[in-house]
Amino acid sequence: MSATAPVTEGTLLWEPSSERVAASRLSAFAAWLEREAGRRFATYEELWRFSVTELDSFWRLLATYFDVRFHTPARAVLEGAMPAAHWFPGATLNYAEHALRADDGAPALVFHAEDGRRETRTYGELRAEVARLRTGLAKLGVRRGDRVAALLPNRPETVALFLATVSLGAIFSSCSPEFGAASILDRFRQIEPKVFVTVDGYRYGGKTFDRSADVRAIAQALPGATLVVLPELGGDVGVPSLAFSSLASESGPLEFEPVPFEHPLWILYSSGTTGLPKPIVQGHGGILLEHLKALALHGDLGQGDRFFWYSTTGWMMWNYLVSGLCLGATVVLYDGSPAHPGMDRLWKLAEAEGVTYFGASAPFLLACKKAKLVPRERHELGALRAIGTTGAPLPADGFAWVYDAVKRDLLLASVSGGTDVCTAFVLSCPWLPVHAGEIQCRGLGAKIEAYDVNGHAVVGEVGELVLTEPLPSMPVGFWGDTDGARFRDSYFSTYPGVWRHGDWIKLTERGSCVIYGRSDSTLNRGGVRMGTSEFYRVIEALPEIADSLVVDTGSLEGDAVGKLWLFIVLTPGTLLDPELERRIKATVRRDLSPRHVPDTIVAVRAVPRTLNGKKLEVPVKRILLGTPVEKAASRDTLADPSALDAFVELALAEKTATTRGA
Repeated sequence: MSATAPVTEGTLLWEPSSERVAASRLSAFAAWLEREAGRRFATYEELWRFSVTELDSFWRLLATYFDVRFHTPARAVLEGAMPAAHWFPGATLNYAEHALRADDGAPALVFHAEDGRRETRTYGELRAEVARLRTGLAKLGVRRGDRVAALLPNRPETVALFLATVSLGAIFSSCSPEFGAASILDRFRQIEPKVFVTVDGYRYGGKTFDRSADVRAIAQALPGATLVVLPELGGDVGVPSLAFSSLASESGPLEFEPVPFEHPLWILYSSGTTGLPKPIVQGHGGILLEHLKALALHGDLGQGDRFFWYSTTGWMMWNYLVSGLCLGATVVLYDGSPAHPGMDRLWKLAEAEGVTYFGASAPFLLACKKAKLVPRERHELGALRAIGTTGAPLPADGFAWVYDAVKRDLLLASVSGGTDVCTAFVLSCPWLPVHAGEIQCRGLGAKIEAYDVNGHAVVGEVGELVLTEPLPSMPVGFWGDTDGARFRDSYFSTYPGVWRHGDWIKLTERGSCVIYGRSDSTLNRGGVRMGTSEFYRVIEALPEIADSLVVDTGSLEGDAVGKLWLFIVLTPGTLLDPELERRIKATVRRDLSPRHVPDTIVAVRAVPRTLNGKKLEVPVKRILLGTPVEKAASRDTLADPSALDAFVELALAEKTATTRGA
């Protein structure tokens, strides 16, 4: 395949050698199933069918194969059905015990900072650090069920704090330091943490950002939490606090509190598209089993691998990355901009550390393509066996760039899932070929279907991604949702007893699939996910703005990098002048995140809304991407049908400008 060869969706780009298939961890698992359970599977499709039709057998065998350490046994594998399914009732275990069971001398963590700092931890050193932090947290009164909130970067101390927290049976929750104070409080105030651990600032893109004033405001709004500060810029935040070094100053035994299989492990957050971000609670056992399956069998990861995924602590991929420890792999952490001082920063890291599995978002890979980067010509990537990508659909030409510019013999592991389950529903497979623009398979144990408008399963057509059988890493609930009403409404209100995820998916005849983006309106910029409602709360607090609509054209099919548009309705007598535009961007940078500063701000007469008042974010997004207005939205359902006219005119102007510039 040449760099100029046309590549379209479905073009065959790579096939694993017979030697690679035989050496894969999936093949080892299949051989074990035949030997221990008398089950033989000649193809991946056969194995997948078994995994979704015999759920009890599959997940029980998986737990046995990976030597999951139950302190007390389960009375069953699965009880009930969605939305009230319960896994391994009666069983107790602890996630942290599995993350820390590799040999003392094996490398656990390698950390790189943007400024060139490098640190390492062996599993023995990590265990000792976790034990100290566990002792410190216990002295602060942290017990089973308490919450520890972390506003921390992607560094070893964060990993150690997470494992120390969950070893006690307490619950961990994190945000990235670049989140604005309002966004952080929208999350942490809901869970009422007992301890709040933070940095005083961070470095990104060659710049330093002091967060001490925000830390003071957040700490004041979390009166029940002990404040602990990990110094990045100096450590003085201007209010009484405990130094992180003091928290980790006293040695103690490393013990693991046995907790029920569905005991809360961490709290992740939805993007806040409607209302406050949903605090998603996932359990020790469900996450452990799912991540062992996804990372080892689909990602082909294990001892000896160096596993890297570019992420912040505010994205579920950080949690997914840390689970590499459960397989005895070396987890490679990076804190900083992926493009500073140049777009090859992460490829240099991959070369320096001998990364075997390199993960990044589709927008990052497309940005490398646009920058005409050819990493294989500048970096020694001999150790690299797989590249993972998620966060947005990777188009066919993005697939082609990886094989042309990075490496021809590797598994391009395009995957798609969500924070809601902290995994991917559709995954890579070391047995299967890679076709441009396609994800290789549905994950083991994940009964994924595509539903048409009538709720019927279809193949070869785009439909709603649904899950028709339970998955262990599904949320055990939302924090504070005592009757489960919000949980049920979020996933099961469209199809009773069936999980509707909010993605458009097409399943092909050969078992692969194509994701066409979210059917909701999440904003995902550089790995920092944010919902539109968070955006509106900040923007519409400005006195000059009466209403607003934010659209990220990078989150649907096509160019995954896209543009972030902000449309505003001004109050009477107000003009969108340079000063107001500057203040809008400064407000977004300060209160939300630097990555969500809009690329373009446009004043419009009205924001299009449905009759019940819902903003038409996704239809406007489709119009801007070229979808005819009659296919994007029904004017009959709008409170003001003419409100769409401005967006149709803008899309036409954009198309005309692009044509002239070609």
